[in-house]
Amino acid sequence: MSAVATIEPSKTHTQENFPVASRLIAPKYRAAILAYYRFARGADDVVDNRSLSPDEKLAGLDAFEATLLGRSDRIEAAKPLRAVLEAKKLSPRHALDLLRAFRMDAVKSRYATWAELMDYCAYSAAPVGRFVLDVHGESEATWPASDALCSALQVINHLQDCAADYRNLDRVYVPQETLAAHGADVDALGAQRASPALRAALKDLAMRNAALVDMGAGLPPLVQDFRLRLETAAIARLAQKLNALLLERDPLSEKVHLSKPGFIAYSCAGILSCLAGFARQPAPTPVGGA
Repeated sequence: MSAVATIEPSKTHTQENFPVASRLIAPKYRAAILAYYRFARGADDVVDNRSLSPDEKLAGLDAFEATLLGRSDRIEAAKPLRAVLEAKKLSPRHALDLLRAFRMDAVKSRYATWAELMDYCAYSAAPVGRFVLDVHGESEATWPASDALCSALQVINHLQDCAADYRNLDRVYVPQETLAAHGADVDALGAQRASPALRAALKDLAMRNAALVDMGAGLPPLVQDFRLRLETAAIARLAQKLNALLLERDPLSEKVHLSKPGFIAYSCAGILSCLAGFARQPAPTPVGGA
C-alpha cells in the first residue's frame, strides 16, 4: 500500500461540478476546507482504483483513518486535515463518516432501494456540508437543509455519471427497485443511448431528487456567515439547473454538465437572488423602540 500513502489526488477542487472553497469563502476558512477536500479526494481515488482488490482498498482507507487520528504518518493526503482538526479543535467525525461511505464503495456495487441510496448519501455527502458549516461555526440547525442539498448534489453526480460508473467501475447507484419498476436492467447503462425504460427510470430519480433540491434551497437564509451564505446560494442554484437538465436529457447520450459560462451564469444568478433576499429583510428595530 506504499503507493496509496504517497499518491496525490487525481483531481483538484477547481475540476469539480460544484464550487469547492471558491473565492466567496473567507480566506481564513479556505485552507481547512481544501484540506478536507484533499483527504476526501485521496480516499476516493483509493476506492476507484481498479488495480486494487476490495481488501486492499479497505486497508488503504484504514491507513487514511490511522493518519487522520494520529496513529500513523503514512498518508500524505490526510496530514493537512489532521493539522486543521488539531488547530481548530474540531471533531474528526465528518471525515470518519466519509470513510464509512468509501468503505461501502470498496465492497458494494449495487443499491436495492432509494432508502439504501439515501443511507449511503448520509455518509458520502452530508458530512461534507456539515464540515464546512462547522468550520464556519454555524449552528447544527443548518444541518437538515445542508444534508438535503449535499445528498441532492450526490444524486445529480450519480445520474450524470451513471454510464461511466457502470462501464469503468461496475458500480451502479441507480436503485434496482427503480430500474425494475420501469422494466429496465443494469445492462442498459452500457448502451450508447438510454432505452425508453432506462430513461423513465432516470427521470423518476431526478423527479424524486427535486424534493431534496427544494429542501436544500432553504439553506442559504439559515447561514450566518455572509460569504458562506452566497456560496451556498450559488450551489443551490446550480443544483436546481442540473437537476432540471437531468429531467430533460439522456445522460448516456446528451450533455448534462454546464459549460464554464453556464456555470458562472447560474452561480451568479444564485448569488444575486440571495443578495436580493438579503436586501428585502427588514432592518432591526433600534434598542428602545422606533
